[in-house]
Amino acid sequence: MEFKNENGALTFKRSGETVRIEGWGKDSLRIRSTMLRSFTEQDWALTEPVDRAATKISFFEKEHKTLEGTFVKKQYASITNGRIRAEVNFAGVISIFDRSFDQEKLLLREYYRFYDGTISEGSRCLKIPAREWKGIIGGTGFSLNLKFEANEGEKIYGMGQYQQSCMDMKGCVLELAQRNSQASVPFYVSSLGYGMLWNNPAVGRVTFGNNYTEWIARSTRQMDYWITAADTPKEILFNYTEVTGRSPSFPEDLLGLWQCKLRYRTQEEVLEIAEKYQKEGIKPDMIVVDFFHWTVQGDWKFDKTYWPDPKAMTEKLHAMGIKVIASVWPSVDRRSENFYPMTEAGLLIRTERGAAQTYDFQGDCVTIDPFNPETAEYVWNVCKKNYYDLGFDGFWLDNSEPDLGVYDYENYRYCIGPALECSNLYPQMYSRIFNDPMKKISDKKFANLMRCAWAGSQKYNNVIWSGDIPSTFYSFKEQVMAGLSIGIAGIPWWTTDIGGFMTEDVKDPVFRQLLVRWYQFAVFSPVLRMHGDRAPYTIPPLDTRERGGGYMLTGQPNELWSYGEENYRIMRDYLDIRLNMKDYIAGLYEEASATGAPLLRTMFFEFPEDETCWQLNDQYMFGSKYLVAPVFAADQFERSVYLPAGNWKLTSNEQVYEGGRYVTVDAPIEYMPVFEKI
Repeated sequence: MEFKNENGALTFKRSGETVRIEGWGKDSLRIRSTMLRSFTEQDWALTEPVDRAATKISFFEKEHKTLEGTFVKKQYASITNGRIRAEVNFAGVISIFDRSFDQEKLLLREYYRFYDGTISEGSRCLKIPAREWKGIIGGTGFSLNLKFEANEGEKIYGMGQYQQSCMDMKGCVLELAQRNSQASVPFYVSSLGYGMLWNNPAVGRVTFGNNYTEWIARSTRQMDYWITAADTPKEILFNYTEVTGRSPSFPEDLLGLWQCKLRYRTQEEVLEIAEKYQKEGIKPDMIVVDFFHWTVQGDWKFDKTYWPDPKAMTEKLHAMGIKVIASVWPSVDRRSENFYPMTEAGLLIRTERGAAQTYDFQGDCVTIDPFNPETAEYVWNVCKKNYYDLGFDGFWLDNSEPDLGVYDYENYRYCIGPALECSNLYPQMYSRIFNDPMKKISDKKFANLMRCAWAGSQKYNNVIWSGDIPSTFYSFKEQVMAGLSIGIAGIPWWTTDIGGFMTEDVKDPVFRQLLVRWYQFAVFSPVLRMHGDRAPYTIPPLDTRERGGGYMLTGQPNELWSYGEENYRIMRDYLDIRLNMKDYIAGLYEEASATGAPLLRTMFFEFPEDETCWQLNDQYMFGSKYLVAPVFAADQFERSVYLPAGNWKLTSNEQVYEGGRYVTVDAPIEYMPVFEKI
């Protein structure tokens, strides 16, 4: 094995594998390997230009004791970029160190259990390489299994949005795949002072085990990961977003209430709701027109029977100071006027075998291929004509994982290759169909609503929401943890359906408590958005035809006044709190654009030196000023809260508490405990 210095990058070849390690941003390294003749040169999430790193590369030898008791010298190499250093041994095993200590601290070491002629740690008979490549029969790709030694006592946070009760990912197995309510964003922050990006959109799995960490890509052409070292989570996230991008400026006129429900069926309904809000003295910043306002999926236009003049509607809403966006799905029904033109042009997902169908909700549908630039142009031209040119301010990009009838990834193919290799990038490419031309057309700030994301999606004006989740207190707590996790993974624009999406009975008193508690949380979150599918389904359809905008069901009313006088009073009071915080929230969005810091922050993000803060998953910081403690159970009217060191003022009564301890405070239904740092 021969180590080389190739223009500041450390490279070597071993057993058909080529490995390249190079500086990539401040105190950071990018590490790639491939079994092919050359790298793909695909940067995936690492989209931002970086200055050439002033790396230091050295070659040296170390003595090793053999089984016979003699000593032999073995070749090593090292590459240093600022405080981070990677060392490669004679077997090609990579170890990564933080040099900012008196004695270097080991951050990660590849897991290797193979006989190498020396006395080494671990069983040599297991024959487990650090990077295990297996060729895919009949294809040019490989499956990849990369293992690292486990770090005892390590805590791991981030990785996007998963519906689970764990926020510390240590000990967790995570599917690297996109689903409704699951967003795989494979970047994490470690309590040991580093962050790592798995820069690979392949479908796979990661296991943060106590015996080893294992990353699996089911089909890929190269290994690619990026690692950075820093003193605090804030600095780690700064370094990460420096190379993957940061969110743009958020529209100041969207910091208030977003109004939505399943579903407004006519333009008259939308205008009636807007006028009612106006009479109540409330101005929603946004009204969202949900699904099946169209003729069939993939026509991407309004059913004229129920939406005869959308342009007149948007003009009336704009006159009230209200913006409006419309739902667009990536599924194309066989009955759509766009199905056969798009099929002939190769603009839809291909199946490897069997029927062409990829989605089966309310129609026999095939999903668009956003990796194809011709698809992007086709879809945008249709949506521009039928929405954007009619005055719509943006798009609700639903089903953006994409939602599939069966998550059988090996049966789908995009124009750039098999779905197994690239599926996790789908939501980002789908969002860019709209983001890229909208940025070219106008310099106005905008925000599109999106149901999924991947690493780097923060660049593309997406408000990610947590998907179609149940209306339960258990799910409510999961969403708070999901929002904190996706924020640590670099996605600051995030929201949920207030009260959850799937409601059994809108008159259930437990649900009405849940709605208030969720709304209180949403006021102290990036986007305040009313949405949900509200049962029972007792509202008759407008039409009996199985197509068009009239036959699809709708849920019960979902406006602020829809849940009784007491709830209405509480939600109005909290809307005033939100509006009074507009300047503060706008400042948080600007901070996100400048540094990558999320608006929803884990306690350890603000207080990394406090060990207790690394244990907490039921409270958070909204920016650096407010400590928020949501209530996660029905009929719970007090709350235990941990206060870090310092002085904290409870906003309900302005009582000041000394931190460094737990306190118990009242939490009546009218109030969610919030402390202001003073």
